[in-house]
Amino acid sequence: MTAIFRKAAPQKTTCDILLPPSQTESPRYFMAFDLLAEPIRRYVRDQRWEALRPIQAATIQHVLASDDNFILASRTASGKTEAAFLPILSKVDFRRPGVRVLYVSPLIALINDQFRRIEALCQYLDVRVTKWHGEASRADKKKLVQQPEGLVLITPESLEAMFVHSPYSVKALFASLEYVVIDEIHSFLGTDRGVQLMSLLARLAGVNRGRFAVVGLSATIGDYAEAKRFTGDAARTKVLLDKAHKEIEAEFRYFPAARIGSDLPLDLLKDLYKQTSRSKALIFPNSRGLAEVVAVKLRLIADRVNGHANYFSHHSSVHKEVREYVEHFAKTNERQPFCIACTSTLELGIDIGSVDKVVQIDAAQSVAALVQRVGRSGRRDDAASQLLLYATNPWSLLQSLACWRLYQEGFVEPLRQARQPYDLLLHQALSIVKERGGIARAALLRELHRNAAFSEIAPASADDILTELLQLNWVEVIGNELIIGVEGEFTVNSREFYSVFRSEPAFKVVHAGKTVGEIPYSPQVQDGENLFLAARTWKIQFVDLAAKRIEVVPANDGKKPLFFGGGGVVHPRIREEMLRLLADGSPAPELDAASQEVLRQLRREFAGFALPPLPGPERPVVVKDNKLILYTFTGTRLNRSLVFLLRCLDVEFLADEAESSLTLAVEPALLPALFEQLRLYAEDVDFHLQTAVAETPALLDFAKWSVALPLPYQCEILKERYFDFEAAKEFLRDTVLVWPGV
Repeated sequence: MTAIFRKAAPQKTTCDILLPPSQTESPRYFMAFDLLAEPIRRYVRDQRWEALRPIQAATIQHVLASDDNFILASRTASGKTEAAFLPILSKVDFRRPGVRVLYVSPLIALINDQFRRIEALCQYLDVRVTKWHGEASRADKKKLVQQPEGLVLITPESLEAMFVHSPYSVKALFASLEYVVIDEIHSFLGTDRGVQLMSLLARLAGVNRGRFAVVGLSATIGDYAEAKRFTGDAARTKVLLDKAHKEIEAEFRYFPAARIGSDLPLDLLKDLYKQTSRSKALIFPNSRGLAEVVAVKLRLIADRVNGHANYFSHHSSVHKEVREYVEHFAKTNERQPFCIACTSTLELGIDIGSVDKVVQIDAAQSVAALVQRVGRSGRRDDAASQLLLYATNPWSLLQSLACWRLYQEGFVEPLRQARQPYDLLLHQALSIVKERGGIARAALLRELHRNAAFSEIAPASADDILTELLQLNWVEVIGNELIIGVEGEFTVNSREFYSVFRSEPAFKVVHAGKTVGEIPYSPQVQDGENLFLAARTWKIQFVDLAAKRIEVVPANDGKKPLFFGGGGVVHPRIREEMLRLLADGSPAPELDAASQEVLRQLRREFAGFALPPLPGPERPVVVKDNKLILYTFTGTRLNRSLVFLLRCLDVEFLADEAESSLTLAVEPALLPALFEQLRLYAEDVDFHLQTAVAETPALLDFAKWSVALPLPYQCEILKERYFDFEAAKEFLRDTVLVWPGV
């Protein structure tokens, strides 16, 4: 059953300027065009735009009238890039020396894509545009350093490398910056890369002769206050919010898998083929491995029925040249249908032209991801977005429906930057010492504390971290200054230093001398095994462990291929909505008949608990096979905390994150006492965390630069970014256990 929905008004936000729905009819809308510089007006006329978009008109008026920072919040394909650059290019005097505008992107691929659009616009002003990343032309970079001018497109990692190895170039290029444009700013919020970028912005401000303004672009921001803080000057940052939305045709389909994690049902793949064979479709499974499964099996079905051959995969393991070919094909193809099975690599703003339909297989891990994915379809103004959601088990269906309902309400997960990122302070301290070639300890501590990314870290803690670096010989003292030590040179001079995320060990997959892509290494990667990659099935001929290289040939033996992929973090609001959907019994017209029946069965299972229609502290407990099943209906981080505490108590249990449940070998009458014991352990969790880190250093694999921190600070990172023990204490104190029939 297909249901047509209009997105509800977003919940109350901290935005400053809300664009009215009738913006296009406002006289101010038409006046905005006249405010632009004549070359920019000529560009707009040559593009044959009938009118400016609402976000464009509003941004032109506000950016030209103010030097404040701005966050442009508007749906995908609403013209945010032009909204930023039309007024900036009209306002900035590019005849003056120095790079005047810096564009920061989370992806090299997005830089390459936006370069073409921005360069076409800048040609009207005779302004030079330069790409600066690891794959960009060295000659163009050298020319820019010799004659700094125009506009530069860069990633945080390339900016970091410039600070470390070419600090004089940083000053020469960016001392006259007037604007920094951050694309897809939501992708930095709540991440280590975001903290790094905040720090780099503060360091850029330190070399700037004046003050530059920051303009952030995003379609999915859940916390505007956090986005404003990200600019480094929340008081001078305003949010321009365009609530305009597109009509969405949504449909849910259910095809049960044999078990969670097993192969996709053949009936699902056949139905998926039928639903997409005549469309331009993006298909989002939740892992690279499943993306390959979908691409390969849809191609096999197409071969059997003489369908089209345009089935592709697109994810980080596919070689860059293959990904670029897929992007180019999708963008330039006017009439042929195609299907691209992809991951988050196509969530962001890479232009692949018009897509008819977006397919999500099993639940997206976040509402934000669903928003980004839905926005890829119906990019033409008159086209509705088409969303098809498949589920292969009841809990995935329930989570998919919860994400969809929250999306309709306008909810997007708020992403909070770490307030005490000790590991990233360590990284930036090393970077600053290398940049300066030596700096007094007191001066370094002052600079770190003034940096907005680290302003909430106590100076004493920063001093402890510097002491640890001295003991490790990562830095040393010469005279009155800190310099990079002997051990530190190996770290700082490595290419791995520029990034703050950990790259997983990957093996290059090669066929006939040509790179097909990369896959994460695991013990299952052996000679004779099959694997899916780049929408093909390959047989492993030889694994070269020393060279991290896998030689393959096309496979035709039908042997089951290897699977590779990963999971995600679910926000507690999603799980609360899942509980509400079970309790309130409201109809779900977007579900097909099979999905309706699955939802009815789930509701019957929980009907005996008399749960309130609005989620509160009540959580259901089931007694089954002499064990208790506690359904926590809470977020991943809180569930991790409960699991950690149970291990501390040495309690026998089984955790199921998909169901948000804990199966416990505990007598029902003892469960309240267990909760109290767990709460007491949570009060004294530091001791247990230190023991766990000492025994299992891999706990901190997510925090690349934590390895050189003193042990107490490693534990603080775990508490802030991986677990949520404060929420766990509240859960253990306030939860009301509800039993069937009670």
